[in-house]
Formats: sequence, C-alpha cells, structure tokens
Amino acid sequence: MPAHTFTSKADVAYAEIRQRILDGRLEAGSRLPQYELADDLGISITPLREAVRRLSGEGWIILDTHRNSRVAELDLGQARQLLEARRALEPAAVALAAERRTDADVVLMQAALTRLKPVTRKWGEAALTAHRDVHRALYAASHNEVVTRMLDDLWDKSDRYRRVGLQKPPGGEDRTRDFEEHHELVRLVVAGDGPAASALMTSHIDHSLAATALADS
Repeated sequence: MPAHTFTSKADVAYAEIRQRILDGRLEAGSRLPQYELADDLGISITPLREAVRRLSGEGWIILDTHRNSRVAELDLGQARQLLEARRALEPAAVALAAERRTDADVVLMQAALTRLKPVTRKWGEAALTAHRDVHRALYAASHNEVVTRMLDDLWDKSDRYRRVGLQKPPGGEDRTRDFEEHHELVRLVVAGDGPAASALMTSHIDHSLAATALADS
C-alpha cells in the first residue's frame, strides 16, 4: 500500500478511519462513533467530521440528515463492479509496465515477491498485504499516475471483500496456482513481454479469490 503524507488532522483521521473499516475494526453497517473516535485520535470533532464527509463522498460511510453516520454495508453488486474495473485496468497497466519498467521498479517487484504468501485463511492479513504489494509494484511500473491512482482506489475498496472471501470456502484452499502466477507476472514484465503479461493478468484476476468468492455467492 502506498505511504500516506499527512497534511492535517483531518488527513490523519481520514486514513485511520478508512484503515479501521478495511481491517474490520469498524464493521460494515455499524454506527460510526464520531466523538469516541475523535477522543481516541486526540483531535477535535471538527477535523474528524471533515474526514467523515470525505469518506462519505468516496462511499466508505453513509451519512443521514441528522449527522449520524454508519459504515457502508458490503454490497455484492459493488464487489462485482470493482472486479470488472480492475479486470479492465490492471492488464493494461502491466502491459505498459513491460515497456516502461526501470531498474528501480524491478528491485521493488523482486523485493515484494520475497514477502509473498498464498492468499489463504492460513496466512490471513500478512498474505493480503504481501499480495497487494506485488500487484502495486507491477502496476506502478506503468509510470501512468492516473492509472496507478485508479488502481490504488480499486484495491482499497476491494480489500474489504477480500477479507470476506478468506472466510468463505475458497479462502481455505491451497492457492498454489495464484501464488506462482505472481512470479511469472514479474518475470514477463522484467522480460518486456507486454502482451503475455496482460493476458496472464486477465486470467489471474478471473481466477482470483475475489472472483471465486463472487462466483460462489
């Protein structure tokens, strides 16, 4: 996940609340305890409300007319749309990466691979983090900032659904193929084979944990 640069207390609150939604500390559909959160973060209610409005605009939080707020529910339709958007963008990004990757990009990809674990219930959060690091190293090597930001946002919003997927039957399987494909994706990008990298990424997404969990829903 990319590092955040905080410029205000509202930025800090935004990042912290979003992370708590992602990792499940703030559960889907639950009331958002704004005053408790402000106290916990050591800030006043004003910057916290600014962060909540920003998160509401991005679909993480639902606000009503009385300033009450709750964490957005998980939605099967949204999960499918996120997967479709990723399927459209990420293969194109790795094709660009195969053309534009630098020596520094290759170092980042290979370092991310050393931390990779199968995305299964056994490895849990560590696997999700390492998995994302590999994918981000790949698509960031496209050196297209617009595509990179869009994919960062897709991955942020999809992480909630990946965590749910780990608890479903596919999350207990030995995902050897998925694990090995990351190494092949890096090899193809380093070798400069854009078409092959793009085709493999499409297949990789089609057989991902998120896609499998959706097919079983």
